[in-house]
Amino acid sequence: MARISFLAVFVFTLVIGCKEQPKEQVKSSAAADSLTVLMDRYFQERMALFPIEATNNGISTYNDKVYAEFTDGHRAKVKSLYAQTLSALDRIDREALDESGKISYDFMKDYHEILIQELDYPFNLLPTDQMFGAHLGFGQFASGSSSQPFQTEADYQQWLSRMDGIAQWTDSAIVYFRKGMDAGIVHPKSLVLKLIPQFQSMATGSLEQHLYYTPVKLMPAGFSAEARQVITDRYTKMIRDRIMPANQRMASFLEKEYLPKARTTSGYGAFPNGDAFYRLRVQLHTTTKKTPDEIYQLGLSEVARIRKEMELVKAQVGYQGELSDFFKKVNQDPALMPFKKPEDIITAYHRIHETMKPQLSQEFSVSPKTPFEVRQTEAFRAASASAEYNPSPDNKKPGIFYVPILDATTYNVASGMESLFLHEAIPGHHYQISLQRERTDLPKIRKYDPWSNAYAEGWALYCESLGKQLGLYKDPYQYLGALGDEMHRAIRLVVDVGIHAKGMSREEAIEYMMANEQISEQGATAEIERYMSGPGQALGYKIGALKIRELRTKYEKQLGAAFSPGAFHTAFLEDGSMPLSTIEAKMDRWANAQLKKKN
Repeated sequence: MARISFLAVFVFTLVIGCKEQPKEQVKSSAAADSLTVLMDRYFQERMALFPIEATNNGISTYNDKVYAEFTDGHRAKVKSLYAQTLSALDRIDREALDESGKISYDFMKDYHEILIQELDYPFNLLPTDQMFGAHLGFGQFASGSSSQPFQTEADYQQWLSRMDGIAQWTDSAIVYFRKGMDAGIVHPKSLVLKLIPQFQSMATGSLEQHLYYTPVKLMPAGFSAEARQVITDRYTKMIRDRIMPANQRMASFLEKEYLPKARTTSGYGAFPNGDAFYRLRVQLHTTTKKTPDEIYQLGLSEVARIRKEMELVKAQVGYQGELSDFFKKVNQDPALMPFKKPEDIITAYHRIHETMKPQLSQEFSVSPKTPFEVRQTEAFRAASASAEYNPSPDNKKPGIFYVPILDATTYNVASGMESLFLHEAIPGHHYQISLQRERTDLPKIRKYDPWSNAYAEGWALYCESLGKQLGLYKDPYQYLGALGDEMHRAIRLVVDVGIHAKGMSREEAIEYMMANEQISEQGATAEIERYMSGPGQALGYKIGALKIRELRTKYEKQLGAAFSPGAFHTAFLEDGSMPLSTIEAKMDRWANAQLKKKN
């Protein structure tokens, strides 16, 4: 349907004065049109400010650009965009919008009221980190297996320009790290020790084996000999003269200057105004009014509940010792580590998918058209990576479930392979993100929503609870792994708040995690350091999943035999991600409509 501007509506009404439109209809059309224009403009301006985000969204306009988003100048532009957006929203009559419009309005207002406050804090002086740092995303682009395209000569020229920008970005990051040193805002030592080898790996070794040289090896066969030579020469020069030296400068700086100044504390509570910043992050990542202490207490209660379930599994397999000893036995049992090579693990995940397929149609009435793949995480980032889902940029390329495999022979089936697949792949992130992006009528900023952590991660964790309905968790060790994954998210409520708001040290958090789930010290360390670098991000999973389960239980009681899991899941997913308060109101309206049909 064509979109009509506010002016066009006004003129049209004057021209057909003999067929005067109802006042409420004109009002509604004007409000809806204003919101549509605002959201379209916002998305375009956001993509111009965040070119990496644009590439990940399949928008090629800015594939040659990269900005140092942590600089004061860039943040001022972002803050201006947010302020203008909130001001424009205030001029729109929310009550004149239809249901979809109200969701979009609340989506924009709720998030941007938090996002604009975040920019008042000086934590841009931590410009990158070992887990969420932009430099890791650059590496994925360079590998040729991510969103950066390498199909045409123009694609290769764009990445050449972007590589030059990456070298500038790296030097800018050093400048801001130094500002942080002067202000006393620095990373913990343990995180710096993880950062150093990430940059060193991009600074040393054979040029032909360098990650950024990969696109040269992947050049399409249709390129002429002349074009191939030009690209090879330019890429060689860029990597040798710009990329490798910039990474070497960063690695040397981090090791010689920054590491000695790194802090021994673990959480943001150690910084001036760090407590206030953390509360803001909690609000952003949970989309609730829950306080850090409420979340901490919820975490403790969930840990206790799940431990009881684990005790039942322990009894089922006939183990008589303590739960902590049971974890150690499971972690070391050769029978639970049957894999010889990474391909064996990838094949096992495909088998999980095949097992689920017959039952998926019973729980889901819709499924995405976007293709799907399982891949091993690239070696350059595997040591610091968690399993993850990378969505398709265009719904034509596959969504990718990445599995980090450091040593296939130690990969344990009781680590929760089935629950991990349900979460990261199908029906978790692949269904939720793909169905959202396949919607042609959603505003683009909602279609490519970068913020709704509690909705998206809550959905993925909720999907782990569907294992038995989908024909999984028949092996007690796989079910133990599922409980372990649920426990993992419950523990996050305790340690994330503990680290950033209660003075819990890195070592105390690692010890707490290892005491309550079957995780290795290496795995626990990587997880705790993730929470240290991304305060609040890990809270959305459990908070969101508990809300979805609460809603489902409520509607099962309300609707009785009329409750349909497929209809519930479709209603939850069909309008895309949004704050938890917004989805709860939407789902209540859905349930009331179902109740009217029943009666």
